[in-house]
This record gives sequence, C-alpha cells and structure tokens, in this order.
Amino acid sequence: MTSEINPTQALAHARHGSSIGQPLTRRDGILKVTGKARYAADNHPAGMLYAVMAVSSVARGRVTFLDIRAAKAHPGVVDVMTPANRPPLATDPDAKLHPFMFRLDLLQNDLVRYANQPIAVVIAETLEAATEGATLLSPRYEVQPARVGLDAGDSFLPPAVGVGNPGRVERGDVEAGLAAAAHRVEATYETPSQYHNPIEPHAIVAAWDGDALSIDTPSQGMAMAQGRIAGLFGIAPEKIHIRSPFLGGGFGCKGLVSGPQVLGILAARMVDRPVKLVLRREQMFGPVGHRAPTRQALRIGVDSDGGLTALEHHAKTTSSTFDDFFEPAADASHTLYASPAIVTSHEVVRNDTGTPLFMRAPGEATGSIALESAIDEAAWAVGMDPLAFRLKNYAEVEPISGKPFSSKALRECYAKGAERFGWSGRPLAPRQMRDEAGFLVGWGIGTATFPALMFQAEARAVLRRDGTGVMESGTHDMGQGAWTAFAQIAADSLGLDLEQMEFKAGSSDLPDAGIAGGSAHTATAGMAIHNAGAAVIAKLADLATADERSPLFGAGNAGVVAQGGRLFRRDDDSRSESYAEVLARAGLAEIEGRGTGAADPATQSAYAMHAHGAVFAEVRVDPDLGQVRVSRLVGAFAAGRVINPRLVQSQFYGGMIWGASFALHERAVVDPRSGRTLNADLAEYHIPVNADVPSLEALMIEEHDPHVNALGIKGVGEIGVTGSAGAVANAVWHATGIRVRRFPIGIDDLVAAVPD
Repeated sequence: MTSEINPTQALAHARHGSSIGQPLTRRDGILKVTGKARYAADNHPAGMLYAVMAVSSVARGRVTFLDIRAAKAHPGVVDVMTPANRPPLATDPDAKLHPFMFRLDLLQNDLVRYANQPIAVVIAETLEAATEGATLLSPRYEVQPARVGLDAGDSFLPPAVGVGNPGRVERGDVEAGLAAAAHRVEATYETPSQYHNPIEPHAIVAAWDGDALSIDTPSQGMAMAQGRIAGLFGIAPEKIHIRSPFLGGGFGCKGLVSGPQVLGILAARMVDRPVKLVLRREQMFGPVGHRAPTRQALRIGVDSDGGLTALEHHAKTTSSTFDDFFEPAADASHTLYASPAIVTSHEVVRNDTGTPLFMRAPGEATGSIALESAIDEAAWAVGMDPLAFRLKNYAEVEPISGKPFSSKALRECYAKGAERFGWSGRPLAPRQMRDEAGFLVGWGIGTATFPALMFQAEARAVLRRDGTGVMESGTHDMGQGAWTAFAQIAADSLGLDLEQMEFKAGSSDLPDAGIAGGSAHTATAGMAIHNAGAAVIAKLADLATADERSPLFGAGNAGVVAQGGRLFRRDDDSRSESYAEVLARAGLAEIEGRGTGAADPATQSAYAMHAHGAVFAEVRVDPDLGQVRVSRLVGAFAAGRVINPRLVQSQFYGGMIWGASFALHERAVVDPRSGRTLNADLAEYHIPVNADVPSLEALMIEEHDPHVNALGIKGVGEIGVTGSAGAVANAVWHATGIRVRRFPIGIDDLVAAVPD
C-alpha cells in the first residue's frame, strides 16, 4: 500500500492553522490498540444476565414445539421468552407506518419466514447456560417448501427501488438506438447474495429503570433507533438513552434498529434486570439484512465511431415475502456514459429470506460490475481500448437527467490513474501477457461513481472563558475515523487548535447527527458542526465589535476572522483579542451556538452531484488451475474537499478491497431444499485477506465543488467498491480471453471454459 503522508509536517501545520486537509492520526487509535475502546458488548452492568437467541433451522413454516421445560431446567437459566409470554408491545412489529420502517421479527407469532429467524430467547446467569438452554429447546416445525433464488416464482415490477427511486426510468428511444447501431452487445450478468459481516456483530446491553431505558448498542443512526424503539414500547424518545461511541464496522446493517436488538430490550423488560444479547457469527445471516442477488440484462448499441447509441439495463432481484426493499442495481447506468437513449428497469421475486437492506454501495456495487463488464465488451466489439472507449462516451452532463454536474474531475482520474498504472503498455487483445512464472496477466479498468448525498443533522458549539471550546453532535464512528474528521471540522469552525477543543459524540443525548450512511455523514454532520461553530463565532464577534473597549470595535461581524483562539480584524491583523478576553469583559462564562446541516433543495434540483473515480486492476491467472490473484489495484478518485487524506485513503482502500471481494470471493451459498445458508461463517464465506491484495494505491484528485455544500465535501465510503469490482472482472477477461458473467469468478468458470 502506497502512502505519501508526512504526519510530522501535518501535525505542525495543524497547530498553526486550519486542520482541515491534514492527514492527522486517528484520535481513537490509542484507545483501540490498547483495548480501552468500549464497544457495546464490553459493558457489564451490575446484575446483568445473558440472552441467546434460538433461531429457525427451516426457511418457511411454523414452530409446533419448543421444549421450554428442558431449557428452564438447565442450571443457570432464568427464563425463556417465546411468542406465548413475550412482553407486550405498543406497536405491531409488522406494521408499516412509513416506507423507511422495516418489519421486525419479535416473536409475534409462531410463523417462520426465513432460516435463522429468531423463534425464542433464553435468558441465563451465564452465556454458557443461555447457549445450552437454547440448544435444549429442540424445536419442531410444520415445514413448507422454501422459495429461494431468482427463479423461485412469479416476479413483479416494483413501483420504487432503493429509497423511493422509480422502478423504471427512460430517456430517448432505446429500440431506435439499437436498430441504428453498427455493433450491439447483449449480455446477462449475475451477482450473488452477500451478507454483512462487520468485525463487531449486532449486540445490545439493555437496562430498564421504570419506563426509562438505557442501551449500549452499535448504531449508525441513534436518533432513528430511538424513535423506532419508542414507538414499539410506547414511551417518549427522550426516555431512551443510547450509547454508541464505537462501531466495529457497519456497512449499512446497523443503520436501522434490528429485531435481535429489540429482543434484547424485551428480554430485559421480562426479567427486570440488565440483559446482554450478542449475535453469533452464523446468526448474522438472516435477521439483520443482506445484499440481494441480481440477474442483470444489458443491451448496448454502438455506432461505427465507437459512440453509444442506446443503453438498456434491466435488473431482476429478490426480496423477502413480508417486506419491501428492492436493490436498485440498474440505476448504476443513469450517470456514467453519454447515450441519447437510456432505459433502466427492475423486477422482483419474493423469497423466503430475511429482508435485504442497504449494504455498502447498495445498487451501485451490484449494478456497476455488470455495467462496467458490458462497457468493456462493447469496447472489444468495436476494437477500441477500454479507456479510450470510456473517454469517447464521457458524459459532460448527467445522461438520464440532462443536469450539469456540480463538479466532475473524472477525466483527471482516468489520466492520473492510467499514468500511475502504466496503462499505455496494455495490449488490446487478451492472453498476450505472462509473468516470469508463466501465469497469464491481465489489466482491466472500471469507472467508479457514487452520489454525493446529504441528510439532516444538528450540532452545538460552546466557547468557554478559559479559551477552550466544546463541539457536540451525536455522530457515529463506524471505524472510518469520523471522530477525527469531525474534530478537524470543529476546530476549524471554532478557530481553535485541536488541543484546545473537546469533541463529544456517540450518544443519543447529544444533538441529532442523522444517519451515518450513503457516504453522507461527513458532509451532513460536518456542515452542522461547521455552522454551529460559525454561529458561536458570530455571537462572539458581535460582543467584541459592539464594545468600545475592544480593539475590534466597529469592525462589524463580517470584518472579523477567528483563528488560534483569537478574533482578528480582517483589514488590520495587528488588532485582535482572545476569546477569553471577550467573554471576561462581557461577564460570561461561556457562549453557545447551534447549527444544522441539510441539502439545499434548489441546488439539488439544479445539479447532478456525484463523486467519481477510475480503478485499474492487474490480475495473474494460473493457466492450468484457473486460480486468480489480484496483484495490483490503482485507484484515482475525485470526491470534493478532503478533510483528512489519511482517513480518506483508508476508505478508498477498504472500498477497493471490497470490490476485489465482490469480483472473486464473496457469495452466500443457499441450499435450495431448505433455504438455509450453507456457508454462514467466515471460514466458508470468503472475504479477502492481506495475501489477496498485495498492492493497493489510491490517488486523491483535487476537486473543488462550489455547489454540493459550503465545505465542498463529497462522500468516500462507498465509491471505491463501484469501480474496483468491474476492473477486476475485466482484468480476468484480459488475462484469459474468457468473459465470466456470473460473480464471483471461480476456478470452474475458467478451467472448463474456452477463450473467446
């Protein structure tokens, strides 16, 4: 992995000016490496009991028997929670009160809707006793045939996919464009089910005190969880205190409160003692979301000069039988390539699985590997270099909407990435390169994009008489370093050095920071923090400039700038005074300001807002065994203003690794007879290790975006997945001459196939 960061220089610069843009080391790093960072499951309140879920071993049917007597007789077991004795709820967990609320399995009846569905909870004095008690329940079932897979039954056309996106979008006449094309590519690609597997599984420690509830649990959206729990239990949200200072990864599965987390709260209410419930690894495969499988059909028309005449992208996917989340895979074709005619559409098949949910780059990850593979196939059909073909069809405006981009430095990404990778040395035809060991070598490219989103957030800033400051916002750090980036924004907005400022986060009693998802958290909460700092500085400037005793008197608010704990006149920086002096003269111990962060509807409607990138991949393939290794990945990304290059680089690395995983490793294998996941562990559910990604390089391309928000921030958490998966798939074709359209690419796809 390549790094050009000089932390010593960065820290020195941060002490004398803005820390934004500096590659500072993570503020939480020492806590984590020394084991002092307290995650949800590390909490052990006095009198705590342990809860373990018993889960269904069938995918469809009804529970007809549980041996509750045997479980209760086990030493240490305190109680067993089943549909017969579960504490009551104020709201039906199957009620769909609004589209962004998903149905939960909370032992409301004896129906089984998917494998690994919770069917009972055993509560005991020890984890071992609870685990053994769950085993002793020995459930029996009335079983019905499981419906799994893309061909499990009748499909339907969803009115919306993702978060309210239209299920079908059309611009221009695709059929006419295909008829006029000199070359046509028609291909179908398949992606598998994938399951969230953060290092930290879902966990909760819940304690009731009357109708007040205290919770330690990993959450990407504490305020949303607070509201959902409040509705289920019929209590006011302010009666619920959620602590979530650290998350061991989220990737979307911790964005909304899950059924197992609520079961932990119910268990605590049932026994009137604190209860801890932590999912086992295999229990992550079912009740907490996943990425649904897809079958994607693309039709592309190209004229004799290599220009696109039409692009059609149709995605078939699955969802659960009882809720509605539809992977928006075809939407990946809306933004990247200029075509006079584009149509994207979706269809859905109901499966006996848990409900799919957001998983890192939902829609874009699944859709882009198909789109980028098809674009490469089109380039080969017209005899063009894949990069040249992409540049030929470069979109100057967003193709589907016609909107101008708020900023777009994708050309620079292509150029810088290709230069660093050495792309000019790539032969056009496949199977032309070998290494010294005789392995086939292939080079591939993939274009990366992800929308620059913003949600809503709040923050509170305080300046104290002693010259220090506090910034408060209930932000979420999933492990990506958000604590550090937000502290940098806070210090900049308050005009303080980092050492002079305290940043408070990770608790629901702080201002609502919204949800950490959609690569939008830094932009959203960052703008709230920035605006809170600006608000308190404005109040301080008003005090100073209205006071005849101040050297800043008469300067006006706009005539003052804050830096290093002091206010300076813009027109004469020799005239200044410290925050402490201003507050002391005003007789104030502290001064407060509040800020919000949200998208500007007018700007959102006027511009298409996206981050962009280009990823170049090198693979080596054993010609006899078909074994594939990624030997190099080089990505170049333009994502607006970079708050902390060190953290952003790490995010790009994580996305690129996930892209390689998508192309070569990651797949849930489902038994069509039982509907059970056969590889529900990290031994058989393959994810990359260090040996699978020996060389990573991420280049940050400078990009100024005056429209996306005042700070110019775009998200970086998901974009790295979207280009990398396609780049690896295209490199495998270039190495072998075999176009694999079912992912992940396996040995059997290459050994038995004949090169094109």
